[in-house]
Parts: sequence; C-alpha cells; structure tokens
Amino acid sequence: MTAQKIAVLDLGTNTFNLLLVTITPSAYYIFQNEKIPVKIGKDGINQGYITDEAQERALDALRIYKEIIDKEKISLVYGYATSAFRDARNGESFKNLIQEKTGIMINIISGEVEADFIYKGVKTAFDIGGNPSLIMDIGGGSVEFIICDRDQIFWKKSYNIGAQRLLDWFHFTDPIPVIEIEKLDNFFERELVSLKEQIAIYKPTNLIGSSGTFDTLSEIYQHKINCFLKGDETELPLTINGFEKIYQDIISKNKVGRMSIPGMIEMRVDMIVVAACLVKHIIGIANFDHIRVSSHSLKEGMIYVIQQEMIEQNNISATGN
Repeated sequence: MTAQKIAVLDLGTNTFNLLLVTITPSAYYIFQNEKIPVKIGKDGINQGYITDEAQERALDALRIYKEIIDKEKISLVYGYATSAFRDARNGESFKNLIQEKTGIMINIISGEVEADFIYKGVKTAFDIGGNPSLIMDIGGGSVEFIICDRDQIFWKKSYNIGAQRLLDWFHFTDPIPVIEIEKLDNFFERELVSLKEQIAIYKPTNLIGSSGTFDTLSEIYQHKINCFLKGDETELPLTINGFEKIYQDIISKNKVGRMSIPGMIEMRVDMIVVAACLVKHIIGIANFDHIRVSSHSLKEGMIYVIQQEMIEQNNISATGN
C-alpha cells in the first residue's frame, strides 16, 4: 500500500499525547493531535510509585484516546512511556493493567532511547547544522541532553531531574525566593558534572530546546514581540535576551501573576518556574550564542522511526506493491 494510518501514544510524566498519522514512504502527515495533562508523576514520582489517583487519570485519558483510535478504524497503535513508568516500581504492572483495561500495548523506553527519538524528531524540524549543538528536552520526570550536529550524536544522557521532580524537591514558596533558586543551582552543579565536561569537550554554540517548556517560552516571547507564527512552522522564535527577560518575569511572580503572562498556559504554570531555572543554568554553563526552539521532539522522532521500520518491512512502498 502507498500509505498507512497509525496512532502514536506518548505517555509522558505530565502529558499524554495522541497523534493520528498518515505515513507514506516520503513523508508523514499528522491529521489529529490530542493532549491531556494527566500528571502521572504527581505525588509519587520521587517515591518511585504511580499513585492510584494518577493511574485513574491515566486510564480515563487512554479510554478517551481508544475511542478516537477506534473511530478512525486504526489498528496499528504504537505506545511509548517514559520516565514516570520506567522509574516506578509499579510501572510494569501498571503497563499490564493498561493493556488489560484498554487493549493498548505500551512500550516503556529507556532514557537512551528517548534521547535518540528526540534527536531524530528535532532533525525533522530543521537543519541542526554542521557545528555541535546541545539539544535539551525538559520532561516532567527526566531531562535529555544530546550534543550533536546534523549527521551524528556525539554524546547523550538522560538525567532524572525533570520539572515535576524539581517542583517537588525545591519550589515551596511562590514567588520562588532567591534561596530556593540557589539550592536549585547547587543541585544542578552536582548533578550535571558530566554534562559540563562534555560541553567543554565539544563546545556547542547553539542551545536547541524541544518539548513543552520551550514551546511555552516561545509562545510568551511571540506575545512580547507581537509577532506570531502562522501555518506549520517547525522552528519557533526565541532569543537568549528574550529568554532572560521572560525568566525574570517568571521568577518574580506567583502563580496568579504567571497566569497573567500572555502565552502562559495552565498546564505549565507551576513547573515552568523550575524549568526556567534549569534553562538559565544551562545557558550560564555554555555561554551560548543562540537558542533555537524545535516544535518537534520525542513524538515526531517516534513517528520517523516507525516510518523507517515500515519501509524496511515493506508495509509501505512508493509503488504500492
């Protein structure tokens, strides 16, 4: 056949995403994109456990997604789960419960595989370039760093310092006080020694942000400069100077104040404080010249890999044979 419809589920620590996709040998087309803020890591991620309440939220979301998938008569469903599942002692049993209750099979991926998917996803968004760049993807449970150029990955690592974890560990007062920011910075210094070493070796000049935090930072930036993207642009605007101004705005406000920032969304209003502190720290380590934002990340990397596997297995072909 010349094209194939599939469903891709990305079960993140904060958000469950569903993409319905038409795949051809030369391209893929996302014709439906759903997002539900399940927050599966809430109240349990730092204890290595998915709570009963989080499981119920997850099952409710997946039942909704199953109805959408069935309505489109899609039989090929690819489900991937990340940090909250892989680090929870009941992650495997909950994966089995999902299959029992919804019929959806989930694959719990490692941090290394997650980083590979992110790299491939960013590559579908724009040309990374021939000089080393640092890709940074902030999830709820983990953060992936990839030093790469357009042709290869030089180094990659997944750290369990996602925004939900940082929120639980460090952000107790709103607005966040200087002492909590200092504690965050000290924590980053201890946890990210290997990243700092690799930055010194490869000297990436660009920071490439992907996934939710950077989407929101770009949206806020677009409101500040009163210049909005139209269509399906896959590189989103943000500058180092623009980020610095947004960062100061974010850390100086409480939740109500942050929600009043044009471009802020409710599902990110809490975690964006610690996430912005992490971005600020990374910029300080490397003194980057530029920041780029990719609207493609993990999900798009998953789709790209699925597409390549289907071509190799002759499930789709240019001739339709």
